Amino acid sequence: MDTTSRSRVFTANSLTRIIIGWVAVAVLAATADFLGPPLPGTMLLALLMAVVAIIMVCSFGVVTQAEKLANRMGDPYGSLVLTISIVLIEVILISAVMLGPGDHTTIGRDSVMAVSMIIMNLVVGAAVLMATRKYGALSHNRTGTATYSAMLVILLALAFVIPGQLDHGGSYPPGVAVTVAVGTLAAYGYFLYRQMFQQPQDFAEVDPIGRAAAWHLHESAVETPQHDVEPPTQRQPIGKIFAKHRTEILLRIAVLIITVIPVVILAQYMAAFLDDGLSRTTLPIELAGVLIAAIVFLPETITAIRAGIAGELQRVINLCHGALVSTVSFTIPAVLLIGLATGQTVILAETGANVVLLAVTMLLTINNFLAPRLTVMHAVPHLMVFGVYVLLLFS
Repeated sequence: MDTTSRSRVFTANSLTRIIIGWVAVAVLAATADFLGPPLPGTMLLALLMAVVAIIMVCSFGVVTQAEKLANRMGDPYGSLVLTISIVLIEVILISAVMLGPGDHTTIGRDSVMAVSMIIMNLVVGAAVLMATRKYGALSHNRTGTATYSAMLVILLALAFVIPGQLDHGGSYPPGVAVTVAVGTLAAYGYFLYRQMFQQPQDFAEVDPIGRAAAWHLHESAVETPQHDVEPPTQRQPIGKIFAKHRTEILLRIAVLIITVIPVVILAQYMAAFLDDGLSRTTLPIELAGVLIAAIVFLPETITAIRAGIAGELQRVINLCHGALVSTVSFTIPAVLLIGLATGQTVILAETGANVVLLAVTMLLTINNFLAPRLTVMHAVPHLMVFGVYVLLLFS
């Protein structure tokens, strides 16, 4: 193994974050029988704050590895590693919940709805706002962005709108469910193939500020001599980059996954504490789902905000739009197939108000990102939609 690559990846900070995260998971697992509700209010609050703090520590570790991977490999590859890692682990946990005891007919729908509103409105709005306030109008790669939008329109329609139009209680009949699940996975697989191997240039930075930021971060992040780094305009094919830096890339992917797993597991413990706490208040219980989704995607959120601050607008789009495409493409087939295998009813149809919010979100996304350059005013409507979504939770 390349000793230099190993020492570059396994730093004191990265190892400390891994240890903190996994120790916290082990402690909570070992004391689960003693931490069941009802807990005293003070203890509940202390546990909740401790779990959130540890999640934050681990999340910054995930962000560090994701940024170094993105700057070593270039976009969209680096962003894909972070996105797919988080989404797959979240899908595994949702699947585990469905396979466990209890009624979980709407878990897939509720999870994806919360992620949709957070990623496509709160995170996109905040990141674009910060980027355009700092640098002024910024351009993006319209071909890649339009590809994301096309995928999202059909995926969200299949997930939430069409089931509500069928006379089947908001769910799909078995034959249709299998077709939708397999078709969704096949479409996403082909999308990934085109994105990674045939059209990677459509997901690369085009604005001079974003390209310069990517180049600067690449120089500082990979900690290699100047001659070992390729500027964005001279980026080698991903196959050559991987062959040249195989050890470092694989180690960083491994560290990222090992660091992100505690984030998602701890979020599930946080869910139990939140449910207990919210049940003692007049706050809506649906608020817990939103907070959990926000915590699970915290590494992605931090990375997108930092990309916006750096002026890397296309990377913001790759992270946010790509995250939702991956979430829908993996989560909906998973819950449909598990529902069929276990005989559970999987309700996907959304409420009328949430369908309207999804439609408005996609209309804003398509309209705003058709513009050759984005400004502050393209960000504000997304933040307004998220505000309406939160208000409806309390209505």
